[in-house]
Amino acid sequence: MKIGLTLSGGGVRGAAHIGLIRALLEANIVPDRLVGVSAGAIVASMYCLGLSPDEMMTQVLRSSLVKLIKVGFPTTGLTKLDYLKERLAVFHPNNDFKDLRYPLHIGITNLSTGQLELHHEGPLHDILAASCSIPFVFKPVIINGVHYVDGGVIKNMPVSPLINEADFIIGSNLMPYDHLPPADVGSVINIVWRCFDLSIMANTVPSAELCDIVVEAPRINDYNIFNLARLQELHDLGYTATKARIPEILTALEQKRELLEEIGRA
Repeated sequence: MKIGLTLSGGGVRGAAHIGLIRALLEANIVPDRLVGVSAGAIVASMYCLGLSPDEMMTQVLRSSLVKLIKVGFPTTGLTKLDYLKERLAVFHPNNDFKDLRYPLHIGITNLSTGQLELHHEGPLHDILAASCSIPFVFKPVIINGVHYVDGGVIKNMPVSPLINEADFIIGSNLMPYDHLPPADVGSVINIVWRCFDLSIMANTVPSAELCDIVVEAPRINDYNIFNLARLQELHDLGYTATKARIPEILTALEQKRELLEEIGRA
């Protein structure tokens, strides 16, 4: 049975995806079709390259927010994503989708057309950087003369590449509607960020309905998407939430397997 996994964006909350993958692998649930946006695209690419959860955590714990956010002239965003590309080159020097162990699609937003594009070939590092280019924070990434930003602007947890390629789809959503912290509307920038977050949360709902299982760790909205100091906590949050649902996931997998067998006999 082919198992699809779609990993949403959510900044440093992406460490929770690593915890989710750890719990799945411990239960011998091995995703082999991946889709990712922003932080989810980074984790998905590391997984597809064959990194273990321990190796993934080593890479993210070595990250530096100071180096990531090199404040520049704030006309189209605060900074370029050069440091991210440098980190990507450490564990993936060849910069090619062909090196991946499993098929991977990465979501990026085309600013010219206003459309989500799901890429599975091309310059992997540039596409990953574009998928992580959060508006208002990072400059758009230019690929073949086109400006791209975070895929989450249009769809934060894409599922479409998995519909016909996977028998069972698991979603990991880092920006759920549930348990939203109180809104801070004391400044214009806070209002802008709140509206941005709500828009992303809303565009995830249709995708979640297409998944067989969606994991949303409790209290994850309490974690700031830029706080690198809490990566281990976020990993543990994702692990615990997924571990608790392993029996449910295994039951759903078995039911889907039986259904497919029944259809095959018909």
